Amino acid sequence: MAGSGVAVRLEQVRQRIAAACAKAGRQPQDVRLVAVSKRIALPLVAEACAAGQWDLGENRIQDALQRMDALPDLLERLGLDAGQVRWHFIGHLQRNKARKAGGRFALLHGVDSLELGRRLSDLAVVRQHREAVLLEVNISGEPQKNGVAPQDAVALAADLAALPGLSLQGMMGMASFGDDEVGQRRSFALLRELNEQARAGTGLELPVLSMGMSGDFEAAIAEGSTLVRIGTAIFGPRG
Repeated sequence: MAGSGVAVRLEQVRQRIAAACAKAGRQPQDVRLVAVSKRIALPLVAEACAAGQWDLGENRIQDALQRMDALPDLLERLGLDAGQVRWHFIGHLQRNKARKAGGRFALLHGVDSLELGRRLSDLAVVRQHREAVLLEVNISGEPQKNGVAPQDAVALAADLAALPGLSLQGMMGMASFGDDEVGQRRSFALLRELNEQARAGTGLELPVLSMGMSGDFEAAIAEGSTLVRIGTAIFGPRG
């Protein structure tokens, strides 16, 4: 792990988060950093953990489950407490993968339909568990992206919140890749406004706004993000 630079880049990201929070009149502890570890060699992921980065994000179920099984042994060999890791599923979750995902993640970011929500809820009720989820909203309006349409988001949030096996925590969305800061902030402001409407409609706290990645997380923080998903700025380009 020596010389990989992960710990240095991680600290640089933390400093940028703190600076963005200061500019927005917010506290750095109000923004959770999830290190996107997909396709990153496990020794580098372990280096991030050694530097105190315990929230990790994956976007493919099969890969995630394999890595979730393999990482603890590596961390223990390094004298690290594997029990501190919090895994996030940040990709689009297909309904037929719900059984594999259920109960394995601290937070599922990609729930975008009532059918998927019902499936997760049913599985969770059987396990006497409540699945923590976010509603994914297609705030960029790009047809290739997953997520419920913004005009349907508040109603779907209410439906998901009513399911007995779910614990709706808020919303997730992505701005257009390559958009300028004005466009990024417009998209992120839309998600914040939708989450506020859902909060008012459901009476739930909905504390999580998962928005912002390596190229736009400062704009997301300016618009109220409470969770940023950052991979490249920490681990470098993926192979």
